[in-house]
Amino acid sequence: MTTAFYPGSFDPITNGHVDVLVQALNVASKVIVAIGIHPGKTPLFSFEEKADLILTSLAEVLPESGGNISVVSFDNLVVDAARSHGASLLIRGLRDGTDLDYEMQMAGMNRQMAPDIQTVFLPAGTASRPITATLVRQIAGMGGDVSAFVPAAVLKALQSKRKS
Repeated sequence: MTTAFYPGSFDPITNGHVDVLVQALNVASKVIVAIGIHPGKTPLFSFEEKADLILTSLAEVLPESGGNISVVSFDNLVVDAARSHGASLLIRGLRDGTDLDYEMQMAGMNRQMAPDIQTVFLPAGTASRPITATLVRQIAGMGGDVSAFVPAAVLKALQSKRKS
């Protein structure tokens, strides 16, 4: 059984993240979605909210994948967190060449620190390439329509945050 570790902030999960998650399930039998906790950042959604949105969003697309996906938090080096969860793969989504340049540097550093963990790059689908969680938060915060960029559960959660 191959376990993959998909780290990120997922604040919120977007259609691009879901696309990468679906692809990850084609290369690993189990995927751990790892939400990074950064003490210097104030996220829009709590860990619990993000975990619920991730599982709900994936269940909409792949209802049978429930047992193959789990959500954890981490606040240490990604390779250490991946190793502690028994993962041998790191999943990284790529939207464009800029992502590739950055991710290649990270993959090289991670490989030096943890040669037993392989980084796998998965390309974003054409429709999700321009999507970033940062832009989604900004557009939603200004009352814009982000329905094309996020799963239905996330859209509802963003609308609730805006009302409160």
